[in-house]
Amino acid sequence: MPYAELAVTTNFSFLRGASHPQEYVAQAAALGLKAIGIADRNTMAGVVRAYSEWKNHKDTLKLLVGTRLVTTDDFEAIAYPIDRDAYGRLCRLLSTGNRRAKKGECLFGFDEILAAAQGQVFIAVPPPRPSRSFTERLTRLRHAAPSRTYLAAVHRYRSDEPRRLGRLAEFAERAEVPLVAVGDALYHLPERRLLQDVVTCIREKCTIREAGLRLEKHAERHLKSGEAMSRLFEGYPDAVARTIEIAEACSFSLAELKYEYPEEPVPPGKTPQQHLEDLAWRHAGWRYEAEIPAKVQELLRDEFALIEKLGYAQYFLTVYDVVEFAKSKGILCQGRGSAANSAICYCLGITAVDPHKIDTLFARFLSADRNEPPDIDVDFEHERREEVIQHIYSKYGRMRAGIAATVIHYRPRSAIREVGKVMGLSEDVCAAIASNYWGSMEAEVAEERAADAGLDLNDPHLRRVMKLAEQLIGMPRHLSQHVGGFILTERPLTETVPIGNGAMPDRTFIEWDKDDIEE
Repeated sequence: MPYAELAVTTNFSFLRGASHPQEYVAQAAALGLKAIGIADRNTMAGVVRAYSEWKNHKDTLKLLVGTRLVTTDDFEAIAYPIDRDAYGRLCRLLSTGNRRAKKGECLFGFDEILAAAQGQVFIAVPPPRPSRSFTERLTRLRHAAPSRTYLAAVHRYRSDEPRRLGRLAEFAERAEVPLVAVGDALYHLPERRLLQDVVTCIREKCTIREAGLRLEKHAERHLKSGEAMSRLFEGYPDAVARTIEIAEACSFSLAELKYEYPEEPVPPGKTPQQHLEDLAWRHAGWRYEAEIPAKVQELLRDEFALIEKLGYAQYFLTVYDVVEFAKSKGILCQGRGSAANSAICYCLGITAVDPHKIDTLFARFLSADRNEPPDIDVDFEHERREEVIQHIYSKYGRMRAGIAATVIHYRPRSAIREVGKVMGLSEDVCAAIASNYWGSMEAEVAEERAADAGLDLNDPHLRRVMKLAEQLIGMPRHLSQHVGGFILTERPLTETVPIGNGAMPDRTFIEWDKDDIEE
């Protein structure tokens, strides 16, 4: 039977899932699933990674982008937007929850889900024993999203599973909410079960011996084929078929997201191109005082033509606007890198390399053949950089400006220390392994390094620790903020990607890093 998996937890539900988003997508394609939904806990942080991999399988697999909404009043539902507007409402909801909480937390209530319900498909996740309050809220959700509210059914592999699923089906019928089968996966392959135990222990701050019932009881929380899910839900074929119904209803794709430059730097009555050319010619007169050299005039005209063709005038104006603010406050700044090949950047005072005195090559900076946006790096004096950052927030608003994220990953030494601690190794042994970590060296070298540290790689427990640590390397630990890379938009940025608080006061950043933004 055709099947779409609509409940997976990736490693961007930090310290909950044990597989990358792209691993889920690749495995879903290998299993022949019709669709897969990426829905992490109160975040959109991993959806672009899934989208990148999905483009390799888009002819056979559909990707749904959503989130698992977990409220402060203990209600849980997976939400998938059916169109671009609904996606924007979902991002705004997460941004609101992020902004009222400290970094890494998202706080919102059930009523706020109802306010954002238009255009969402909801799969409510029932507690072990549905209470009266859960029933009441499920009814309210059904009224807010009629014909788009479902109840999740997960096979828990318990001895009384047929009875439990029967009761859940009866409850769904009374609540007038269709049952839908989900795998509720925590990893893409069964082999990741041990790593999932480890990340659970890291999250719970306990060792594997102390974890007890906090760990999963089996290794079945992996992605399954349609055939396997049909067997598990043999008595409920409609619950499996509804996964396809939901997948077909959700037409939103990340490909619909388009960037719009902010209009602030352009005065009324002018186009961005006109304003850029006027500024550049005026500043060129200031740069050269007497007469603009013929070589510079020719360079400017060539650059204007390419910028107009590619539509990047507003980008240059935005950078110019920030640089002008810094100069007005006496803040030292200097453009660098490939932008030094631009006569426009020199005339506008962004860079200090005179194209009249050297041979510049604008193609190094901007080329129609490469189809890449321009990249103007500007350094501001460290002691006063915060003034520039707060000016940008003030001018464009917190809903339209955010610093890019940096995904902090587990590196070899941090992975060794965390896994070793969970697996009961002493601090001195963890330190010895971490300080002599051999990474991807050949086995002979690894054994030699281990012997130097007084360790025996033939010990099965130590080998297990090393294998788990290798799996943990590269997994995301948490999100941090870029040192100063902003994204500014015309329409609210919170309708494209959630914004959250940084650890530093008055800093807000989005959930995607620079590579995700480019993608």
